[in-house]
Amino acid sequence: MTFPLTLLGALLCSLTVSSEVVPKADFHVQEIAGKWYLLGYASNAEGFVNLKAVLKMGTAMVIPTADGGMELSVAYLNSDGSCWRQNDLAKKTDVPGKFTYITFGEMKEMYVVDVKYDEYALIHTKTKGSNPTEFNELYGRAVDLSADLLETFRQFSLETGILPENIAFLPKNAECPAG
Repeated sequence: MTFPLTLLGALLCSLTVSSEVVPKADFHVQEIAGKWYLLGYASNAEGFVNLKAVLKMGTAMVIPTADGGMELSVAYLNSDGSCWRQNDLAKKTDVPGKFTYITFGEMKEMYVVDVKYDEYALIHTKTKGSNPTEFNELYGRAVDLSADLLETFRQFSLETGILPENIAFLPKNAECPAG
């Protein structure tokens, strides 16, 4: 009887542990500056699962700070024409490509996992605290990325423990007016 219980315990542990995520080794914050389109999002978080059917592409502006961090401004145009905006200040850590920030009262660790500065960025974020979650984002400099990059994002999301049904490629959407 102990073997089935041990096997069950090992299986449950393997389902809850995701791969160790490491940031891109030669990340340069100045090169990620500018406008990006949020094209892919993946998470098992309940909030995302409940909203993924209505989410559409958003835009992000990245502004490097003097101390090596990043100001992040994200905007999504709602169906009623209003805009939802969020601004965060990501502080650099001792690890290039790893940042921390607090949003909605929760500490987050953000990893720039892969980036080709003129094409795409793959970001992984972990939320610490009482309700830990993980999410992945795929950004592009243009609103279309290659099928290979979309598949890379899908595979990375699966490797980090995201369920296949919780990987979304966001439909194109108009941009929020400046403001």
